[in-house]
This record gives sequence, structure tokens and C-alpha cells, in this order.
Amino acid sequence: MSKPTFRLTLVLLAAAGLGACQQKAVTPPPVVAAAPSAPVVLPQGSGCGPAIARTQAVVESDVATGNLNKPVGDRFGADLAHASSACAAGREGEALGLLAAAKKRYGYP
Repeated sequence: MSKPTFRLTLVLLAAAGLGACQQKAVTPPPVVAAAPSAPVVLPQGSGCGPAIARTQAVVESDVATGNLNKPVGDRFGADLAHASSACAAGREGEALGLLAAAKKRYGYP
């Protein structure tokens, strides 16, 4: 075997060996968009009851869409339940204060 043929054979074998080591790119599965959910209907009215109910509806929607994780949504809901209890007992000022504190704690406007 001549020297140039021998070199060419070595180069081809090296290239084939290196080519065998390369991993193929894995294409991720296509992402399927979730069907849009029905818009959230927020309770109307003024006072502590409807205000707390509106916030609870937004929190439930955020948990359902994955914008808020469930444990945080549960804690937020517990805080809203305390505000709702104060509202039901006729302590509107306390209820609105608890609502404002909960919204601030969880970053809701």
C-alpha cells in the first residue's frame, strides 16, 4: 500500500470513528396549547363580601391555569377565609384590612 493511500485510509477511518461518536439531536415533542378556559365571572357589588369573593375567584383561576401553585393558592385562600369570617360578622373594616394584607402578601393589586 502506498503512503498516500495509507494516509487516506487512516483519515477515513478516523472520520468514521469520530462520526460514530456524535449523538443525534433529539427533537423535543411538540407543545400542545391548552384550550382556552372560560373567562372568570367576577362577583359584582360593593362592600367586603363581593371584594373578597372577587379576589377568591381570581386566585382560583390563577391556580387552575398554573399561574399560581396550589400550596400558595391554599394559603391565600385561608387568609381570604379569615377576611370572609370577619366580613360575615359585620366587621367590614377588619375584613377589608385582612383582604388588603393578604393581597399585598401574595403580590396581588
